[in-house]
Amino acid sequence: MTIDHAALYVKDLERAKTFFETYFNAVSNEKYHNKTTGFESYFLSFDDHTRLEIMTKPELSEHEKSPVSWGFIHLAFNVGSKEEVDALTDRLKAHGYTVISGPRTTGDGYYESCILDAEGNMIEITV
Repeated sequence: MTIDHAALYVKDLERAKTFFETYFNAVSNEKYHNKTTGFESYFLSFDDHTRLEIMTKPELSEHEKSPVSWGFIHLAFNVGSKEEVDALTDRLKAHGYTVISGPRTTGDGYYESCILDAEGNMIEITV
C-alpha cells in the first residue's frame, strides 16, 4: 500500500504552484476549476512520483499556524545531500523565506533545515 498524494489548502494557488516548481522541481498538471463551487487545484508531481495537491476555494477560513499544534505539520523533501540542503536553504533565505531551524543534524540523525513558505507552511529540507 502507498499514499497516493497529500493535499494542502492555500490562499494563493498560483504563488504556491510557482514556489514548488521553482524550489522543489515540481511538475504541474492543468488547473482544475469547478465553476459552481469555486474550487481550484493543481496536482504537483515530484521526481520520485510523489504528488501534492494544492487547492483553494473562496471560503477558506484563516487560523493561526503553529509548528507545535496537532495534525499534519510539515512537508519534508529529501534533496539528496547535505550540500543540497545547505544550498537550497541559502537560496530560499536569499529570496526572503524564513528559516526556522538548521541546517543541522537532528538528534535522530537527519540533516535538515525548516523554512516557512509564503503562507506560513513549514517545509523541511532533508537528506
